[in-house]
Amino acid sequence: MATSVVRTRLAATASVLALTIAAPALAQTAPDGGATAVDDIIVTAQKREESIQDVPIAVSAFSAETLDAMKIEGGSELLRAIPNVSFSKSNFSMYNFSIRGIGTKAVSASSDPAVAVSFNNSPLLRNRLFEQEYLDVNRVEVLRGPQGTLYGRNATAGVVNMIPNLPEPDFDAMLKAEVGNYGSVRGQMMVNIPLSDTFWVRGAASMTKRDGFDLNTFNDTQVNGRDLYSTRLSAAWEPSDRFSANLIWEHFGEDDNRSRTGKQLCTRDPGPEEVAGFKIADVYMRGRMSQGCLPGSLYSDEAYSAPNGIGLSQMYLLGGIPAGRDPNNRFLTLWVVNAKTDPYLGVTQSKNLREISTTYNPVYRADNDVIQLNARYNVSDRVTLFSQTLYTSDSFYATQDYARYVSNPIFNDNTNVLATDGRKFVSTISPGGMYDDPQLGLSSRMLSVDLSQSENDQFYQELRLQADVNDRFNFSVGANYLNFNTDDNYYVFNNTFSVLAEYFYNVRIPNPITDTNNCQDGSLKECVYVDKSRLGALVGDGHNYFRSKNVVETTSWAVFGEAYLDVTEDVTATLGLRYTKDEKISTLYPSQLLLGSSDALGYGPASGGSIVRGYVAMPDIVQDWSAVTGRFVLDWRLTDNIMAYASYARGYKGGGTNPPRADINPLVVQYQPLAETFDPEYVNSFEAGVKTDLYDGMLRFNATAFYYDYKDYQVSQIVDRISLNENFDAKSMGLEFETIFRPTRDFRIDLNLGFLKTRIDDGEKSIDVMNRTQGNKDWVVLRPWIQVPSNCIAPAELVAKILSGPFGSFLGTEDTAALCGGSARLGSFDPKVTLGPKLWQRHGFEYDPLSAPNGGRGFDADLSGNDLPNAPHFTANVGAQYTFHIGSWDLTVRGDYYRQSSSYFRVYNTEYDKLRAWDSVNMVASLDNLETGLSAQIYVKNLFDDAPIVDAFTNSDDSMLTTNVFTLDPRLVGFSVTKSF
Repeated sequence: MATSVVRTRLAATASVLALTIAAPALAQTAPDGGATAVDDIIVTAQKREESIQDVPIAVSAFSAETLDAMKIEGGSELLRAIPNVSFSKSNFSMYNFSIRGIGTKAVSASSDPAVAVSFNNSPLLRNRLFEQEYLDVNRVEVLRGPQGTLYGRNATAGVVNMIPNLPEPDFDAMLKAEVGNYGSVRGQMMVNIPLSDTFWVRGAASMTKRDGFDLNTFNDTQVNGRDLYSTRLSAAWEPSDRFSANLIWEHFGEDDNRSRTGKQLCTRDPGPEEVAGFKIADVYMRGRMSQGCLPGSLYSDEAYSAPNGIGLSQMYLLGGIPAGRDPNNRFLTLWVVNAKTDPYLGVTQSKNLREISTTYNPVYRADNDVIQLNARYNVSDRVTLFSQTLYTSDSFYATQDYARYVSNPIFNDNTNVLATDGRKFVSTISPGGMYDDPQLGLSSRMLSVDLSQSENDQFYQELRLQADVNDRFNFSVGANYLNFNTDDNYYVFNNTFSVLAEYFYNVRIPNPITDTNNCQDGSLKECVYVDKSRLGALVGDGHNYFRSKNVVETTSWAVFGEAYLDVTEDVTATLGLRYTKDEKISTLYPSQLLLGSSDALGYGPASGGSIVRGYVAMPDIVQDWSAVTGRFVLDWRLTDNIMAYASYARGYKGGGTNPPRADINPLVVQYQPLAETFDPEYVNSFEAGVKTDLYDGMLRFNATAFYYDYKDYQVSQIVDRISLNENFDAKSMGLEFETIFRPTRDFRIDLNLGFLKTRIDDGEKSIDVMNRTQGNKDWVVLRPWIQVPSNCIAPAELVAKILSGPFGSFLGTEDTAALCGGSARLGSFDPKVTLGPKLWQRHGFEYDPLSAPNGGRGFDADLSGNDLPNAPHFTANVGAQYTFHIGSWDLTVRGDYYRQSSSYFRVYNTEYDKLRAWDSVNMVASLDNLETGLSAQIYVKNLFDDAPIVDAFTNSDDSMLTTNVFTLDPRLVGFSVTKSF
C-alpha cells in the first residue's frame, strides 16, 4: 500500500514537472533566448565577499529571488533545498536543525546548538530565525561541516547565516499583501530612503495571522494558529571610501495559540500477566507494574491509545486524604480519588495527527530583539578593519496541555460523606466532584498542563583585520567575545498534585479537615506550600507543581586567524587556527514538587523536603574548557570553471550541566546516581569536493564527500524529571550533489541529493527508559512512589515472592519504593546507612539493590553500529521552473519535490524509534511586470496534504513514557500581490 502511494505521488509529481519541462515548446521564445549561465551568488562564507563557486567549502546559498521562487519562507523550510539536512521543532522552546546527522539533541539550559545560527555573520545562541518568516532578506547561506576558524565555537555541524538587505543610496520601496486558506492574512513592506549622499535608512515590516492547523475535538475549536510580526530598521553611513558603518534593529513578536509539540501517542501497557510463574489476575496489580506505554511502533493503530493509569501506575493519583478522627479515635479517610481509578480507561484518540482533544488550548508568546552595529575602516589600500557589535534579548512563554487527550472524571463528590458524632463533615475539597486547582481552575477531570518559559540576553563583539599582502597572499585575523545569560523555567501542573499538597501533606491530626491549615504555626504533620496565583500571573514559589529552574551564564572569547596562499597559479592553500576559551556558570535550583518541611531537623517526615516555600539554589557549578580548532584546505583550479578541493577541519562545542533533581533528605529517599555534568564534543572532519560550471555556465554541478570522526556527541533523554545529557562517540560519512541546469534563460532545473551513513562507535551503551530489562525475563519493571520519579528493575523472583506473600497478592508503595529508592522506613541503596530491617527481609528474601544492573536503573542497551538520531540515509530535492513571456508580463511556473528516507529519533534504533520516509510537493506560479513593478503569485505547499511524523520525543517515566510527535504543516494555498516602487 505504502509503495503504491509513493509511486502514485512520484508519477503525479513527475507529470507536473514534465509540464514545466515541456513548456519551452509552448512558450513565446524571446529573440535572445538561448543558453544562459547560472546566476552567480556572492557569499561571505569566509567572511569576505567571494563567488560561491570560488569558496572551498560545502556551502549552499539562496538569494531572495530563489527563496521566493521555492517558497522557502523561514529557516525550517531550508531542508527542502539542501542535501543531508533535516529539521524539527523540539519539545521545549527551541528546535533541531541537523546537518549530516549532527544536530541539537541535547536540550538542557546549558547546552548549545551544534549548528551555529548567525545574523549578518554574528552568532545568536538563542534566536527566533527558525520561527519568524524571512523579512527583506538579501540571502541565506548554509555552511555544511565544522567551521573551526572563523565561526568556530559550537559550529561542529555547520552554520546558517541570514544576511539582511542593508540601506542603499537609491530610493526603493515594496508592498505585499497575501491571503490564503486557514484564514491566512499576511503582509510585508519595505522602504529605502537616501537622506543624503552618504546617509541612508531602510525600514521593513511583516505580519502573519492565520487560524489553527489543528482541531481540538473536545470543544470544536482550531488551535495551533499564528499571530506574529517582524520589524527591522537600519541606517547606513558612508562618509568616505575608507569608512562605512551600519546600525540594525530587528524585533520579532508572537502571541497566539501555537502548539510547541504535536499529538501525544501511546501504546497502552496493560502490565504483566505473570511474574516468575506467579499469575497476576488482579487488573489493579497489573497496573501497578505497568510503565504506562509500551515501545510500540508510532505507526500502529495501538499507538493511538492512552496510558494505563490504573493502580497508581500514574503516580500522581493518591486517593486517601486524612480527614481526622471520630469520637472513638478511629482514623477517617476522605477518598477524593478512588485508589483503583484509571483516568484513561476507555480513552482512545483520533488517528488524525492534526486532531487533538484537550480542555486547555495552548498559549505561545515570544519577543526577540536584535541590535547590531557594524563598522569598516580601510587602514590602507590593502588592510581593512572590521568591527561587529551585537546585543540580543529574548523572552519566551509557551503553555499547553501536557497530554493532549482528555481524562475521565476522577474526583469524588465529597459533600457530606463522612459522619462523626452525629454530624456531617462539610468537605471543601471536591464538592459535586469538582476540584478547583489554583492554576488550572475547576474540573472533574485530571488536568495536566506544562509551561516552558525563558529570559535570555547576549552581547557579542568581534574585531577582525583583513589584509591583502600581495596578489598571492592574504589573511584575516581577529578576536571575539561573547556573554550569554539564560534563565530557563519548565513547569508541569497537575490538579492531583495540588489536591495532595493542600489536603494530604498540610493536615492536622487529630483536628478535622474543616480547620484552616496554617503552615506557620508548627501544628501540621507536613507543610507543602501551595501557590494560589493563577497560571497567567504565576508567582512560581509553590511546591504544588513541578518546576525546573536553571540559570546559566556563558562567557567565551577567542582569537583566530586564517591565511590564504597561492602556492602556484592554480593551487591555493588555506590554513586557519582558532583558540577558544569557554566558561559556564550554572546556578541550579532543585525541584520541590510536593516537598515541605516542619520538623526540627529541617526535613518533613513524609516527603523528605527541607524548605516550606520557594526554591533555594545549589552552589554554582563552574566549568571551563579551552580548545584549539581550525582547518587546512588545498584547492586546485583545474580550469577556469572547475575547482577541486580537499580539507581537514577540527570542530568543538562546549559541555554543560545536567539539571538538578529534587532536594530530598537521603535518609528518606535516595536517588540512583546520575552524572552531574556532560562533556564537550569534538569532531575531526575530512572532506573533498569539486565545483564546476560547465557548458558556458549552463550547468552547475558541485559534489562533496565527507568523513567525520565524532567524540562525545551530546544526546538527551528524560530521567528523574530532568534532561539527562549523555555523550557518545560516532562516525559519519556521506556524499552530496548539487546541480543547477539552465539550458535557456527561461528554463531551470535544480537537483540536490544527499547520501548519509552514521554509526555510533562500538562499546557505546545507554539505558533505554522504554525497555529497561532489555528482554531479560529474570527482571521486571516497577513503578516507585511519587518522590522517586523513575522506574526501576527488580528481580522477578523477589517480586513474585512479595506478591505471593502474607499481604495477599499485593505489591504496595512501600515495596516498590524499597526496590526503587531508599527510605528511612523502607530501606536504603546505601549500604553504609543502617535503617533497620529491609522490607524484602521482612518478606524472607535477601536482596542488595546495589547488585542490580546500574543500581536498579536497568540493563544497558548496546548502541554499537546504530544510526545517530535524525540522520536519514537519503535526501533529495528536484525542482523545475519555466518562464513564459506574454507581452510585458513574465509568467514563471515552478514545481519542487522533496523526499527524505527513514531515520530514527533516538539512539536505540528500535521499532519504536523509527521515523518512516516522507515526501512533499510544492508548486508556485508567479506573474511579473518589470515595467510597472507589479507581480502576483499563487502557491500550494504540501500539495498532497501529508502529515508524516518527522520527529518525536519520549516523555518521563512518571508521565508514563508517552511520546510527543511532530508533523508537517498541512496543505497551504496562498495568493499574493506585490508592488515595487
